Amino acid sequence: MPRRTSVARWLLPALVVLAWIALSAPLGSFSGKLGDVQTNDSAAFLPDSAESTRVSELLREFDTERSLPVILLWESEDGALDPAALEEITARVDEAVAVADEAGALNGEPSPPLPSEDGEAVQAVLPFSPDLGDALADVIDDLRALPVVDGTTEYVTGPGALFNDFAAGFSGIDGLLLLAAFGVVLVILLVVYRSPLLPLLVILTAGLALVAALAVAYLLADRGWIEVNGQSQGIASILVVGAATDYGLLLVARYREELRREESPLAAMRVALRQSWEPIAASAATVVLGVACLLFSDLGSNRGLGPISAVGIALAMVATLTFLPAALVLLGRAAFWPFRPRYGSEHAHGRGWERIAGIVGRRPGRALLGSVGLLVVLAAFVPTFDAEGIPLSEAVRGGSPSGEGQVALARHYDAGAASPATIVTPADRWEEVAAAAGEVDGVAGVEPFTGQRGGPPEPGAQPREVDGLVRLDATLDDAPDSTAAQQTVADLRAAVSDVDPDALVGGSTAQDLDTQDTAARDLAVIVPLVLLVITVVLALLLRALVAPVLLVATVALSVLATLGVAALVFDPLFGFPSSDPQVLLIGFVFLVALGIDYNIFLMTRAREESLRHGTRDGVLRALAVTGGVITSAGLVLAATFGALTVLPLVILIQLGFLVGFGVLLDTFVVRTLMVPAAVRLIGDRVWWPSALARR
Repeated sequence: MPRRTSVARWLLPALVVLAWIALSAPLGSFSGKLGDVQTNDSAAFLPDSAESTRVSELLREFDTERSLPVILLWESEDGALDPAALEEITARVDEAVAVADEAGALNGEPSPPLPSEDGEAVQAVLPFSPDLGDALADVIDDLRALPVVDGTTEYVTGPGALFNDFAAGFSGIDGLLLLAAFGVVLVILLVVYRSPLLPLLVILTAGLALVAALAVAYLLADRGWIEVNGQSQGIASILVVGAATDYGLLLVARYREELRREESPLAAMRVALRQSWEPIAASAATVVLGVACLLFSDLGSNRGLGPISAVGIALAMVATLTFLPAALVLLGRAAFWPFRPRYGSEHAHGRGWERIAGIVGRRPGRALLGSVGLLVVLAAFVPTFDAEGIPLSEAVRGGSPSGEGQVALARHYDAGAASPATIVTPADRWEEVAAAAGEVDGVAGVEPFTGQRGGPPEPGAQPREVDGLVRLDATLDDAPDSTAAQQTVADLRAAVSDVDPDALVGGSTAQDLDTQDTAARDLAVIVPLVLLVITVVLALLLRALVAPVLLVATVALSVLATLGVAALVFDPLFGFPSSDPQVLLIGFVFLVALGIDYNIFLMTRAREESLRHGTRDGVLRALAVTGGVITSAGLVLAATFGALTVLPLVILIQLGFLVGFGVLLDTFVVRTLMVPAAVRLIGDRVWWPSALARR
């Protein structure tokens, strides 16, 4: 028997550790290819039913391929441009066309140099292929490196350059983002454990889970089963690191506790796993099912984020329940050096948390009223949260060269000239449709598409007819990525539909509008679905109905309070003029799923303690015992999502703030005060209809 125990003590854990390490190399080779299968074109994520998608399909019949306009703009630094400058600009346009043509970037006929009416600027439009991928950045860089024209400021802007500058913000996902995430986790774990070895073990566990998750994501995307973009990859990576670290904290805390009761590390780990696997698995199941609700999204980007995140969380759980226990057993008490837990020593939970539990126990009514009152006050600001969308020209923190070009372009031209709204209408009423479109506020002009390349059609030219349809191009007053342009497109759709219900409006601005509308629809459908799914999971875990409703209600209130705080700080403090419905949706799903995690950790221990001490005392004991580990987990998760702010993308910075602040609010208010106080007041009835409620 001793020999068999010794073999189990060393051989089985060693095999588990070696298996994970052996798999890390091939998995790493797959995960490194994830960027090769990304789709970052927002139009590709729209449903087939979207009006702009239907227009794109109809335009194929006009022998016109979708292009990504890049605008070269020269703006005079002092008055009108002289003939010498105009001649030099013409030469630069020829050079730019040659550069783009050599790179295979052109997807149509470039425009000639087009002087502005005030004579102070010249623009040229180069239609680029939307399928250039990484080559787009190289061509844009080459265009920006062209020799300057004396007395002018040169800009490379337009939808193609805006998209390029936005996509460049994802370049740090594999390096800077993960370095920041692992760095902040390491610092927090060093403070928590006061040990050099344990933090490395936990981070190694998170790293192995991340490599496996990205490899699975690559295989799914490579087979066309899901769509991945840079945003979803970055968010999923942060989620895996944070979740694996949190699960590791919970297991290590219970293992250290059991090492004081058990002499054998293997026996201690058996108890720790027996007591920890259920809350860890329940937590993982909650997050997996919560993010899986994103599969019901009509946006392909959200649908792609759902399975990537779900797979990542599942692998974080597997790594925590296999690799980490095996490594801890192999190291034994040495893993905690220099503060090794001694067999037979008393486990101190921390006087601070015992005092907090005592305060909640003595004054549960005040604790509940105060915490609820605080969150209600913060939630009252939710109606002021602006979610009208983030213009692409403002999507990069601190601005971008292309964004500055858009501002300069608007000083001299109709800002939407290079990317008009496209109207496809039955041929028999095209003139009436064109007249109605031209009367819409925000429309600078409407021209029929004649098939002519390079420049506007001749006056009086008739539109080209294909299968009884014609195409009209409506130039907008505002920049195509602006919310004002989206409103113009919405008004344009209403105006042309009144003339002919079969008239459709597409184009890049219409795609942005359809994305916003689809995201708003997703918000209305997925939010109640997530709440329902998580309530069911909690009911099964806690074998009760009252407790799940209580926990979901507290987390929902916490989410509303977080949005209220965001409404207060986004514009005045961070300078974000608006947000995006996708930020709301993803932030809500993550906050509810992750916020419930800490309540699961608390309430599963409370149920365990209630069996021995009753519910009112059991929840206070659970608060004192779990306070340290849950607070550490909350700090780690908040800091991990805070790492998103190292990337210069407004949407990720906003998401990082929402999730990070919301997790801290859950950690220090909901789990510390609100839930324990409510359970203390409700007593055994919180477990209704289980047997605990009838004691």
